[in-house]
Amino acid sequence: MTSTVPALGTRTAEGSALQAVLLDMDGTLVDTEGFWWDVETEVFASLGHTLDDSWRHVVVGGPMTRSAGFLIEATGADITLAELSVLLNDGFEERIGRDLPLMPGAARLLAELSAHDVPTALVSASHRRIIDRVLKSLGPEHFALTVAGDEVPRTKPHPDPYLAAVAGLGADPARCAVVEDTATGVAAAEAAGCHVVAVPSVAPITPAARRTVVTSLEEVDLTFLRGLMTQMR
Repeated sequence: MTSTVPALGTRTAEGSALQAVLLDMDGTLVDTEGFWWDVETEVFASLGHTLDDSWRHVVVGGPMTRSAGFLIEATGADITLAELSVLLNDGFEERIGRDLPLMPGAARLLAELSAHDVPTALVSASHRRIIDRVLKSLGPEHFALTVAGDEVPRTKPHPDPYLAAVAGLGADPARCAVVEDTATGVAAAEAAGCHVVAVPSVAPITPAARRTVVTSLEEVDLTFLRGLMTQMR
């Protein structure tokens, strides 16, 4: 876990019960879920294998150990998990170096949270090298800390990444809002005890207790997030 600016403790935002906002990266803030699939397809093509498009829903949003392991088993490719992880990270880093589009509403939301001093964390299943590269586009100044998938014992769908972020911010999970785009990330956030805003990117996500589903980040602002905490009382 890496802190990019000094920790902000347990400050509430202008009297709101909202203590912190925790944001996923791929597919939530940056439009990169398709990039991962493109890179996986290209790497396996170089190994002589064609990926079935139906597998995309299996690997989306998960840790590389799970997605890469599944693809090795599904294709029978003669490559180790460690070797494949290097190829995928290299390919993805090269891809985002050419183009890194932000999701609609992402820049505005980050700016608003920063302007109101809301403690904010970036919590991703991607490796540290990828997060640090993406942060150059997102703006590291927007985040009190960042948590990478290769920095916790268990990454999403386990709660560990979000629990680490909550602890780092000195916040109460029940007073934190998490923004996620996949079922894997939603499961991790809910297991950590946070309220979730789901913005589905690849596969549908249904509303549930402590889970609000929207179609775009453009629907999410500070008033919206504070309202979620009010509804929980």
